[in-house]
Amino acid sequence: MEAKEWSVRIDITEEGDGTSARAVLFTRDRTSLAGVGTARRNPIDRSVPEIGDELAAGRALADLAHKLLVVTAEDVAELAGQRPGFARGAPSGRA
Repeated sequence: MEAKEWSVRIDITEEGDGTSARAVLFTRDRTSLAGVGTARRNPIDRSVPEIGDELAAGRALADLAHKLLVVTAEDVAELAGQRPGFARGAPSGRA
């Protein structure tokens, strides 16, 4: 059995009522893939920065997961000599 380790780094930036996050997946062969997410606090809501961080990070991870599935479908289709069905025209998102 071969053990592999991939890591994800999440960078979070807050500016005013907005929070943005970038999640980057690093594989052992130095391939990287990035996802982004944002959150914005409604001005009438109480300021709880952790909620914005969680929401932006969650959205960045969801974007990263989607892009990873698209890349996987493209790789499988390429090996099979076909075009991926659900990923047509979608950007791969490779960082």
